[in-house]
Amino acid sequence: MTETTPGWLTSDELEMARARMPILYVEAVPVRVDDSGEVTSIGLLLRIGPDGTVSRTLVSGRVLHHERVRDALLRHLEKDLGPVALPRVPTSLQPFTVAEYFPTQGITPYHDPRQHAVSLAYVVPVTGDCRPRQDALDLVWFSPQEALSPAVQSEMPGGHGVLLKQALAHVGCVI
Repeated sequence: MTETTPGWLTSDELEMARARMPILYVEAVPVRVDDSGEVTSIGLLLRIGPDGTVSRTLVSGRVLHHERVRDALLRHLEKDLGPVALPRVPTSLQPFTVAEYFPTQGITPYHDPRQHAVSLAYVVPVTGDCRPRQDALDLVWFSPQEALSPAVQSEMPGGHGVLLKQALAHVGCVI
């Protein structure tokens, strides 16, 4: 059986891999929906970056070696939102978009100075109690209008604001 624990690459090995090839990620936009399936709120994580900056971000993480995309999505949702978030992963794993992050700014709207990464992005309804874990400080629920406001968008670095706009457009919340 292949080991898929978070430590499958050492820090040095991960840096070397990031420098040589794209890394596959999954990203999830956690949402609350009403009885008719319309999005009523979007959950954004509050994090402190390595440089001390505070930002809002989406659930995101690498797909590990020998791990299914569905399993990676569930693992990162549980890691970031807690074990009782009760996410409803889509039955079809077709993402609403594929975000290509480059270490060089300006190639796409997405930027990650560490690496070239390809991310499969999903909108995932959650029905349970969400409590941020790991390196997230807080999880704040915004209405679609609030999430698209210039103030919230300015707190989302690396193109996550663009990704959030695409997610909301995908579910019919264009404002």
